[in-house]
Amino acid sequence: MYFYEMNSVRINIINPKAEKLLKQLVELRLISFAPDEKNQLIQLLNKIRSKNPKITLEEITNEVEKVRAIRNGK
Repeated sequence: MYFYEMNSVRINIINPKAEKLLKQLVELRLISFAPDEKNQLIQLLNKIRSKNPKITLEEITNEVEKVRAIRNGK
């Protein structure tokens, strides 16, 4: 039985053909993709801003703090 150390790397795709190759490696179960948490946050912010483009980062931060306070029972 072989055990391999799992390494994580970030890849910037320059040529779209590379994405196809990466997907083939996933299908062969040689690699896996993990969601980029920073990218998910950016997508969420873009979604929120698309509904209300005038919303500021400060307003978003205030809403997050309110939810955290409720969640923590304050």
